[in-house]
Amino acid sequence: MTVQTQIQQALSSAQSVEASLTQFSLETENQQAKQLFQNLAQQQKTIVQQLETRYNQVLQEEPQFQQNQDPNQKQ
Repeated sequence: MTVQTQIQQALSSAQSVEASLTQFSLETENQQAKQLFQNLAQQQKTIVQQLETRYNQVLQEEPQFQQNQDPNQKQ
């Protein structure tokens, strides 16, 4: 498994976690829990952005991986 593939998988997982946390914050009635989920979703968004940055760095370092890859595309 290449570094690119590993980062893509990590990115997909991180995006899924972010979406789940956002959904939890929308569905809960408890204001404390809602705030917790919103904060966690924001932290996860930062992680997603960092993974996207690293993914783009890998593409720049390894041009052979640039076969029309989209970091937001799910496998």
